[in-house]
Amino acid sequence: MKISATIITLNEQKNIKDCLESLDFADEIVVVDSGSVDQTEEICRSYQNVRFFQHAWQGYGKQKNKAAELAANKWIINIDADERVSPELASNILSAEYSRYNCFKMTRRNFFGKRWVKHCGWYPDYTARLYNSSDCSFSERPVHESLVCDGAVGVLSGDLLHFSYDGIGDYLQRMNRYSSLAAQELYERGYTSGVKDLISRPIATFLRMYLLKKGFLDGSDGLVLSSLYAFYTFSKYAKAREMAQERLHD
Repeated sequence: MKISATIITLNEQKNIKDCLESLDFADEIVVVDSGSVDQTEEICRSYQNVRFFQHAWQGYGKQKNKAAELAANKWIINIDADERVSPELASNILSAEYSRYNCFKMTRRNFFGKRWVKHCGWYPDYTARLYNSSDCSFSERPVHESLVCDGAVGVLSGDLLHFSYDGIGDYLQRMNRYSSLAAQELYERGYTSGVKDLISRPIATFLRMYLLKKGFLDGSDGLVLSSLYAFYTFSKYAKAREMAQERLHD
């Protein structure tokens, strides 16, 4: 079975080389870039099996679906630039039972800095990434897009490695953007965020990650991550509330 790998990028020079090299099993790699000004394009074009395209940013889901449209093969493995396909996962992708399934999910091993976070809901973190583009596509939400598959879903062994954040500063920087996108989605759905949301939802996020998902077993990393995600939840609902209030005053 011929497989295309797809990646969307924007200024990923620190990640893209390791990402591409983990995809050496793929028949081609399609990179859809939304305007990088660093060395991302130069690095990508140095690989013979990489097809590099520029495409204006349309949102995470739409951008990934555009990459699938440009792929030469129907079966696609989509990963982000900060992810790596482990050797075990690559081997199982090549030997997967493609005739039985429309897509496959796999476990994702998430790292905070250089540390693997085993709890907080961060592992096994099943995610569907290998799919037949005739039957599946990514949802086109502004953020937290996911693969929507019409058909049978298989499970592959082997981890997808996700080097999600360099540390607290990196998380906070990206959290501002992600919480704004999530707030915009809430606002467009007509959700009215109240004081109850600002109090209860961050607390619930912290308790779920730190206690229910056993984040305390990750030591200080579990405490930090649970707190950061609680702050993300607060920011999302606070921004949605602010948008709604500004609409009333217009």
